[in-house]
Amino acid sequence: MRIVLKWIVRAIIALIIAVALVGFWKREEIMRLLAVNSLFNEDRIVSNFSNMDGAFLHREISNGSGPVSPLLVGAAMDMPTTYETWVTDRTVTSALVLKDGQIVHEAYYQGTKPDDRRISWSVAKSYLSALFGILVDEGAITSLDAPVTDYAPMLKGGAYDGATIRNVLQMTSGVTFDEDYLDYDSDINRMGRVLALGGKMDDFAAGLTETFVQPGETWQYTSIDTHIVGMVARGATGRDIPDLMGEKLIEPLGLEHSSLYLTDGVGVAFVLGGLNITTRDYARFGQMILQSGMWQGQQIVPADWIAASTHASAPTEPGRIGYGYQWWIPAGATEGQFMGRGIYGQYLYIDQQAGVVIVTTAADRQFREAGVNDANIDMFREIVIATE
Repeated sequence: MRIVLKWIVRAIIALIIAVALVGFWKREEIMRLLAVNSLFNEDRIVSNFSNMDGAFLHREISNGSGPVSPLLVGAAMDMPTTYETWVTDRTVTSALVLKDGQIVHEAYYQGTKPDDRRISWSVAKSYLSALFGILVDEGAITSLDAPVTDYAPMLKGGAYDGATIRNVLQMTSGVTFDEDYLDYDSDINRMGRVLALGGKMDDFAAGLTETFVQPGETWQYTSIDTHIVGMVARGATGRDIPDLMGEKLIEPLGLEHSSLYLTDGVGVAFVLGGLNITTRDYARFGQMILQSGMWQGQQIVPADWIAASTHASAPTEPGRIGYGYQWWIPAGATEGQFMGRGIYGQYLYIDQQAGVVIVTTAADRQFREAGVNDANIDMFREIVIATE
């Protein structure tokens, strides 16, 4: 009996040691998975969104050695009477308004600061669109109607085989992808765990096999389509997105702070939502877009690309919100009104005719509730009117 007990004790000790060794070996992966699981907790979400580099693999993007481009401060505007209530209701963390290139309102909430690099979430898609337009202009991509497999051959035989570059830019790939952030087993959350555990985003995308319609027939917001845009850009240039973004967008903009991308386990940028930038630097990008790609006397993004990408060209339902090449066009928008939009209340709203750029970051855990997006757009339109 003593011999049996001794072997049981030894087995338990060995198991404890083995578990401890595995825990040490996989410590970083476990910590990132825990970070994903608590990322949106009410008591942590605000801080998490300013400190994503502390929890995830990431890549710094230098703002370059050139001078910081100026953002002049104009006369402070009077915000709409409902603004403060809206800030509270939507858990806004920062808001900045440019009128004719000058700051007329800038405020930080929930303990955030001007030098916080706030996570963009899907506003990052609009950045990738701008970069893609540069690559098209340079001739790296010759046709938007080319199959994505021409530039990303590992997608052959999967769900994206047959989709064109235009399809993924417009989110009309027809690929089956569950975007429910509240469902633990949804595709978007499975993808998040791939990112957290240091997996490969390319393998995840290539592993998708199901479609629900033929490419080009139906618009459905599908975030993984943006990863395919990034794969095409990498295949066309032989370079990674942070390098391209740094050289062709970040450095020419003369940003105040370096930026960062979240990455997967092999350093591939999380292009569909992993860009982290300060509020003022978001505004610089927005002002460049408002000016049809012109910034400090330099044409950074081709004007015709901005016009095409911010036009509601995707086959969305008539009378509803529109979509271009990774940009949203609000329902009822007039010419030159469009926006980048990310989950939990991140917005880059642009009204070219009014000369207004609005940046908001937030930690709004009710962002999916009915009417919230429409209420946000209504607030932005009220702010535009108030700048007149």
